[in-house]
Amino acid sequence: MNTDAADLLVRGARLITMAPGADDLGYVESGWLLVADGRIAALGAGDPPADVSAAEVLDVDGAFVAPGFVSTHSHLFTSASRGLGVSETLYGWCDSMLGLLRHAGAEDIYWTTLHGALDFLGNGVTTAYDFTDPRIPWEPMVAGVRQVVGRLRPADYQLRQVDAKTDAGLRFVNSTSLDDAVGTSDEVLGRFAQVCDYVAGLDPDVALGNAVTGGVQWSNRPDAAELEVEAMRRHGALNQAHFLETREAVEVQRSKFALYRDSGALGPRMIFGHFIQTTDEIIAAAAESGSGMSWQPSSNGRLASGTAKVPQMLAAGMTVGMGLDDQACTDVSDPWQNMRAGMFLVRAESGRPLDMMPETVLRLHTLGGAELLGVADRVGSLEVGKLADFVVVDPAAPDVGPLWHPVRSYVLACGLRNLKRVYVGGRLVSREGVSTSPLAAEASRKVREVLGALAREHGWPA
Repeated sequence: MNTDAADLLVRGARLITMAPGADDLGYVESGWLLVADGRIAALGAGDPPADVSAAEVLDVDGAFVAPGFVSTHSHLFTSASRGLGVSETLYGWCDSMLGLLRHAGAEDIYWTTLHGALDFLGNGVTTAYDFTDPRIPWEPMVAGVRQVVGRLRPADYQLRQVDAKTDAGLRFVNSTSLDDAVGTSDEVLGRFAQVCDYVAGLDPDVALGNAVTGGVQWSNRPDAAELEVEAMRRHGALNQAHFLETREAVEVQRSKFALYRDSGALGPRMIFGHFIQTTDEIIAAAAESGSGMSWQPSSNGRLASGTAKVPQMLAAGMTVGMGLDDQACTDVSDPWQNMRAGMFLVRAESGRPLDMMPETVLRLHTLGGAELLGVADRVGSLEVGKLADFVVVDPAAPDVGPLWHPVRSYVLACGLRNLKRVYVGGRLVSREGVSTSPLAAEASRKVREVLGALAREHGWPA
């Protein structure tokens, strides 16, 4: 075995590889992993062969080594807006949380996004589908319709959010709103193309792709779905729509599913985020088309939105991934909390423990999420050739007791308290919850300065 280019050798690891088709999620009781040029060069059970060496050797002494988490639905720019709108459901919470950010400029949103991206990395999330804050500022919604269309912010408002994720070192799919309430169809598509071209010029192993922020649920345009399909076609983009999320105007929401169906949007590049207020017919149509679903259980519980019928969707053959949603509505962007919240909500709803098992939620927050985003060739599992994104989680610090079923204990008994190290491309990005980024301290300072200044200037909160 040629290890001349090896950078890191991890040994003494309880590996959770998530290898497709492997028993027990590819668990290895004691194993090793070799990183070269940012990718997994080799891995195996037991001790590494005598001829395997690397510039750095890390003995994790029985800690779990598992894939970095994938969040399939995230709003990183909200990282400085936690703890707001606690007494509100979706639209009231949006009014509260976005009431200040609607006044933000491009540099302001850069720092809040950077803060959010570094927070994800510190919590073991190494890949995210991120909805950038639109160029049209938030306005109140009534029955799913925007009441006022405000100004269109400059183009760099969205581009600086891309810069922030890149500077943080987080892998991402960048999702952009069409802001279709302003301009002709050509102007709308031109603005989207500008962002797509910008993302396409970045490292393709960091900027993993482009996506449309599906807005049919809220758009006033009758051709909104057709416009999104054209944007998808031109740029090979995904589309993730916030859809059937809130309990408000449910029949109006459901009626808009036909707009996506009739426009030809349904298919493997179409993802429905939240997808709570569904019907059997809607689930069947989405599944038959190959459309996927992104599940945000912590957010759905926080905002009293409801519990998605995930077991039914999985049984119908839908590809499902898990997301942490806004850091302002999960408050702690904790993937272990999110997995457990999903398990508990489904079980409480159905009364059947087998409807959601620990192995299922772990897969949905790693490899399943990567499959949903079309990036499973690069992330989501520990396999030779894939990017070396992984977490080191020590079940002995603090001690969770005997590991009767290690994978289940990883999901149910471990968490951020046990997370010791996070690696992206074999590079240490967080240790004991402290970021290694030279921008981390400045990001923490800036979000306080920037948001404080905006609050004073605009008399917020009212």
